[in-house]
Amino acid sequence: MPATRTESDSFGPIEVPINALWGAQTARSLHFFAIGEARMPLAVIHALAWIKWAAAHVNRDLGLLEATKAHAIIDAALQVATSAFDQEFPLSVFQTGSGTQSNMNVNEVIANLSMTSNAAPPKIHPNDDVNLGQSSNDVFPTAMHIAIAIAAKQSLLPALIDLRAMLQAKAQKFDRVIKIGRTHLQDATPITLGQEFGGYAAQLELCESAIQHALIAVHTLAIGGTAVGTGLNTHPKFGARVAALLADKLDLPLTQAGNLFAAMAGHEAIVGLHSSFKMLAIALTKIANDIRLMGSGPRAGLGELQLPENEPGSSIMPGKVNPTQIEALTMVCAQVFGHDAAIGFAASQGQFELNVYKPLIVMNVLDSSRLLSDAMRSFSQHCLAGITVNAERVAALVQSSLMLVTALAPHIGYARAAKIAKHAHVNGSSLREAALALTEVSAEQFDLWVDASKMLGSESSFSP
Repeated sequence: MPATRTESDSFGPIEVPINALWGAQTARSLHFFAIGEARMPLAVIHALAWIKWAAAHVNRDLGLLEATKAHAIIDAALQVATSAFDQEFPLSVFQTGSGTQSNMNVNEVIANLSMTSNAAPPKIHPNDDVNLGQSSNDVFPTAMHIAIAIAAKQSLLPALIDLRAMLQAKAQKFDRVIKIGRTHLQDATPITLGQEFGGYAAQLELCESAIQHALIAVHTLAIGGTAVGTGLNTHPKFGARVAALLADKLDLPLTQAGNLFAAMAGHEAIVGLHSSFKMLAIALTKIANDIRLMGSGPRAGLGELQLPENEPGSSIMPGKVNPTQIEALTMVCAQVFGHDAAIGFAASQGQFELNVYKPLIVMNVLDSSRLLSDAMRSFSQHCLAGITVNAERVAALVQSSLMLVTALAPHIGYARAAKIAKHAHVNGSSLREAALALTEVSAEQFDLWVDASKMLGSESSFSP
């Protein structure tokens, strides 16, 4: 058996691996919650450590924690927050719904690490010193908000902005490519490929705006509420000071929540943010599927776009290449839809003064953020950047479309134009042939009126 040491908590003694920095409460959680392989996200652990770092500063300045202890805790918390001891946080995400055990895991590691400093006092207690002025009930939701806000700022929003910029660049590049529009998956009137890609960029701009707006509420923190929102056993200035210190250190517009009861009992701020993630996943799915369809073929599909060929697509069909970046992106979006359902249900499970599904909520939000960030960058780099246009195919589809007949309607009326389109469809002829056969218009009139380049609207800069 591995060597152990004996640690104690309010339940009594328990054996802990001799070299572990964590203590009794972490050991109990490992025993009672050996559930699955999902561990508490390190982003949450790092956020908890930043809170301990700020709390030690504030408690020292308020005269509540002696300087030697505070400095030792500050140094240890900084090391944990910057990933120096990630291996010391083994707890399952499926634990107490308040996140108490992970909060105590962090408290124990920081306490034991603090005491390794030569300048540290002989005893630093995980509850009395590291957790001074705090409760898991306000600290853990604060860590949730911080971890989510950091992920959005550092990964999700930059990936989204870059993807939107590339779509806009493609829109400009493709502005003079006239293609057939489609509604109901049926031919419609012409559009430029640039207009189409510009629409995609605008969809993502709206998603970015929604995310930025939702983050306003996420930047408000529950710290200072302690057990039930009343701030029992903490200094009245503690929460606001911790929030201000974290805002400065992490370069985020963090503030103490205006109502601490709501910040601890409900997670509407996070629900709102993830709803904007779902909105982004919806837009990405639509964009990706459009590109998938336009790139289908290469011989028996639409074949308007040529997608990059990155890897073999079949173990049996030689030469087959598939739109795998699109498949990966849309699978990520499906996962985000699932996370949104779980988050919505979990957020509804707040009874009285506390929601007790916090670890599940933060795990899924962080996973959505990471997956969307990675998938957008991968799609942008390995698919969108290399897309080219099959100009011959695009032009052929425009010329063969029956919906160019729409240009005749203002001149000869809807019914007569429809008659031409139906005649062409039934007989397999071109619109021009049908129009002349039915003697509805002259050749000169048809050529003057039916011009795809004149059917693009004011949003196009195309000129013949």
